[in-house]
Amino acid sequence: MSAVVTRIHAARRAMTRITLLPLLLRAGIFLSALVGLVLAFPVEVLRGQLLVAPVVALLPAVGPRRIWPTVVALLTVGGWVLAIDGYGRPVALWRLLAVAAALYLSHTLCALVAVLPYDAVVDPVLVLRWLLRAVAVLLGTAVLGVLLVELAGLGGEQGLQVVTVAGLVVAVLVTVFLGWLLRRR
Repeated sequence: MSAVVTRIHAARRAMTRITLLPLLLRAGIFLSALVGLVLAFPVEVLRGQLLVAPVVALLPAVGPRRIWPTVVALLTVGGWVLAIDGYGRPVALWRLLAVAAALYLSHTLCALVAVLPYDAVVDPVLVLRWLLRAVAVLLGTAVLGVLLVELAGLGGEQGLQVVTVAGLVVAVLVTVFLGWLLRRR
């Protein structure tokens, strides 16, 4: 019983010491996870359970170092697959890009919050640089994604093969570049 009381006192102490910026970042995790879940799942599934998505989206905000960010990302992807295959929702490019952006924002904010103590005094410039880099990645991904989708539409079945090969080439090049960056240190 004393372990439970100790945990309650620790949680109370943490709530009184939390600073604004880590709290705002956790709110960003919650919002991006919630947006991803709501956009991915079909309306028919979410209609009956209004509180399930917010509770699930709250988990990575509360525990960014634990398994919750992965669980929410997998649930989001599972909801997308369910909507496409189970409910026959057509693939809309805007929804695909929005779900991908929400997943990436949730992931990158969890990575930042995982290394920040809840009571850290953080320079807002650090967070601004982090978010600007995330926006640059999202914009680059959206532009490349739209170009690849347009390329696939031009060639029919042949275009899909070209896009698949182009995606694999980009993935290999990114892997090589990241490996080079690691060895460069």
